[in-house]
Amino acid sequence: MSELNSVSKEIALNKNELVRFLNKPMASFTREDIIRYIVENDIEMVNFMYPAADGRLKTLNFVINDLAYLETILTMGERVDGSSLFPFISAGSSDLYVLPRFRTAFLDPFAEIPTVTMLCSFFDKDGNPLESSPEHTLHKACVEFTRVTGLRFQCMGELEYYVIKEDDGTFPATDQRNYHESAPFAKTNDLRTVCMQYIARTGGQIKYGHSEVGNFTLNGKVYEQNEIEFLPVDAESAADQLMIAKWVIRNLAWEYGYDITFAPKITTGKAGSGLHIHMRMVDADGKNRMLDADRKLSETARRAIAGLMKLAPAITAFGNTNPTSYFRLVPHQEAPTNVCWGDRNRSVLVRVPLGWSTGKDMCAELNPGTATLELDTTQKQTVEIRSADGSADIYQLMAALAVALRYGFELEDGLKVAADTYVDVNIHNAENAAILDRLEQLPVNCGESAKCLAKVRDIFESHGVFNPAMIDGIIKRLESYDQSEADAAMKDDVKMQEMVNRYFHC
Repeated sequence: MSELNSVSKEIALNKNELVRFLNKPMASFTREDIIRYIVENDIEMVNFMYPAADGRLKTLNFVINDLAYLETILTMGERVDGSSLFPFISAGSSDLYVLPRFRTAFLDPFAEIPTVTMLCSFFDKDGNPLESSPEHTLHKACVEFTRVTGLRFQCMGELEYYVIKEDDGTFPATDQRNYHESAPFAKTNDLRTVCMQYIARTGGQIKYGHSEVGNFTLNGKVYEQNEIEFLPVDAESAADQLMIAKWVIRNLAWEYGYDITFAPKITTGKAGSGLHIHMRMVDADGKNRMLDADRKLSETARRAIAGLMKLAPAITAFGNTNPTSYFRLVPHQEAPTNVCWGDRNRSVLVRVPLGWSTGKDMCAELNPGTATLELDTTQKQTVEIRSADGSADIYQLMAALAVALRYGFELEDGLKVAADTYVDVNIHNAENAAILDRLEQLPVNCGESAKCLAKVRDIFESHGVFNPAMIDGIIKRLESYDQSEADAAMKDDVKMQEMVNRYFHC
C-alpha cells in the first residue's frame, strides 16, 4: 500500500460509490463521468442541493426522463427563486441559476429511489457567479489568498453537537466527564459511527469521532455531546463537507427518533458546542508551510496568526451569529474570551496543537519489530481558531478566515502583532490578571460583533471578496436582536432556556 501513488491512495478504500466505480477522485469528476455512472447504475433521480441564507441546504429533485434531459440539467442547471433564499435579493429580480459542482457528487444514502446528489453554485441573470452567494464568496477569498501569498488555504472543522434522547436510567454517565467515553456510559456512540459512515459515503474526509465533555440530564432526557472531526482539505471542499455532514447528522437523528442540535449553548454550567476550525497553508507541491526547518512554527504561520489576531473580533460576525453564541464565550468554559494565541493552550483564541514535531518514531518504540515508515509528520501541523460555533454560515466563516490569514501577510508589523499576542499560560488564573489587561476582548453580544465588523469591513470587502450588500445584511441581522433580552437571559436560567429553545436549530 505504501508504494501506491497519491491518486491511488486517494481512491483505495474510499467510501464514495462514484469514486470506486469511476476509479478517480471526486475533484476530477466530469459531466461525462456523472452521466456514465447514472446510466450504468440505473440511477433514477438527481438532486441539486444548495445553501441559503439560513445556513441550511435546500433541495431540488429531478426525475431522469431521458438522456437528453439528463444532459440538459447537468449542463444548464435550473432556475430558482433567489428572493426566497436570500434576503438581499428582491422579488422583482429574483431569478437565479443553480448549476451542479460535479466534484461534490454522491449516491444519496437517504433516498429510497436510487439518486445522485450534488451541491450547486448560484449564477445571476447574466450568467456570472452570484457575487454575494456564500460559496462564491469563499471561492473569491481562496483565490485572493493564493494570489497574495502563493499558498493554498486548507482547513477542517471539529463538528460538535448534542444528541437528545429519553433517559432510561441505566449506566448514568458522570456529569461533564463524557470526553471519549465508551458505551454503556455513552449512549449515542452507535449513532455517531453510522453518521461517520454516511458522511464518508458522501465524500467527507473524516479524521475521527468521539463523545465530548458535555453530558447531563434535563426534564427526563439525556443530552450527550459528540464530535466528528475532519481532515484538512482545500477550504472550499472543507465547507462543502461540513454542510453535508450537518445534513447527514440531522437526517440520521430523525430516523433514530432522536433530536440533535449544533447550538452553541444548551443550559448554564454545561459545556457548549463550538465549531473549531484548524488551518494550514500549503505550497504548490502540497508541502505544509506551518513549520520551519527546525520544526518550529514558521514565520509564514506567525504572519497568518497576526491577521487572525487583528480581525478576530470581527470574525465573530460570521462565526457567532445569534444571541446564544455569546452565552458560550465566557471564561472558564474552554471557550475563548480574549484575543491571543498559544501552544497547546485551550484558554486562548488560536491554539497551536501538539504537532508530532519530536522527530521520534514512537510507533517503532512501542511495537518492536515494526518497520519504520517514513512519513512527513510536519504535514499534520495546523493552528486552530476556537471562537466559532454551529450558528456560523460555514462558507462565510471560512471566507473570513481566508481574508484574515491573507491580511496577516499584508501587515507590515505582522510578526510584532504575533509576538505581542502570544501567551503561554492559563490567562484565566488570578496571577495572570496583568496579561488579561493588555489583551483585546472578543465581543460579548451580537451588537458588539456588528460594530467590530463595521470598523474593518473595508478589509473584508477588499480584493472584491465580500460583497458590500452581504456585509450590510450581516450587520443588520446582528443589530436586529434585542440585546436587553439577551443581557437578562445571562442572569436568569429560565430566560436563558427560553432563548436557547428559540435558537435550538440554529
